[in-house]
Amino acid sequence: MTDRQHLVDVTGLRGELARSDPPTVLDVRWTLTGGGRADYETGHLPGAPFLDLDAELAGPPGRGGRHPLPAPEKLQGALRRLGVRAGHPVVVYDAGGAPPTGAAARAWWIMSWAGLTDVRVLDGGYAAWVAAGGPTTTEEPTPAPGDVTVTAGSMPVVDAAGARAVAADGVLLDARVPARFRGETEPVDRVAGHVPGARNAPAGGTVDDSGRLHPPEKLRERFAGLGVREDQPVAAYCGSGVSAAQSVLALTLAGFRPALYVGSWSEWITDPARPVATGEEQA
Repeated sequence: MTDRQHLVDVTGLRGELARSDPPTVLDVRWTLTGGGRADYETGHLPGAPFLDLDAELAGPPGRGGRHPLPAPEKLQGALRRLGVRAGHPVVVYDAGGAPPTGAAARAWWIMSWAGLTDVRVLDGGYAAWVAAGGPTTTEEPTPAPGDVTVTAGSMPVVDAAGARAVAADGVLLDARVPARFRGETEPVDRVAGHVPGARNAPAGGTVDDSGRLHPPEKLRERFAGLGVREDQPVAAYCGSGVSAAQSVLALTLAGFRPALYVGSWSEWITDPARPVATGEEQA
């Protein structure tokens, strides 16, 4: 079964924001080279506080990679500060556009992992909102404190050993661009290449030219072409578990049950005993 229950479009969100008890909206703009706070201060959706991906949706960088899982208590404190309430819907958005940064998908995934059951991504992000004439503001809100309780472990996760097992027994998708997969370039991590047995499936292929996710049927066809099947495990990784979250969101919309290798390549290479593949090698 495929659906789009984890997404909301601009028209739908505008309607929900007009209600007496609208969803909590969070701005999670981010780029590979830094946070999106400056963009947020230039303009954002009314009532939306800024959620810092580096500081609040990840733990400190280290042997767990550049964006490891956050400590549940720290995540809970951040979400409560931003007004997230138990049982209340949340909508997250990033800059939008193509290729996607994966920041909103990372927020969706982390909150779902934390036990929240009604988290959606604004399809097309801030770019789609502005293009449709949605109102923006530079006024930063002060949300009433939330009361959400984080219950970690509600989404499938694999570690390095698990990623290796998925590559052997199922499909491990590498969401980075082809040049990074092949090891021709590596702008962030100290070692170039990919996990042996992984298949390259850039996260940019999950969206159209406007940055909106493809329909579930098209996503399912894409992943089926990469060998993904319901009777085999599937997981995704990237450099640090952000753009791979975009792939996990797309796989979920397509009706699969994917796992995220949160540590991703930046964690894989912390152990020199782990093998590194380069070139076009695919499973």
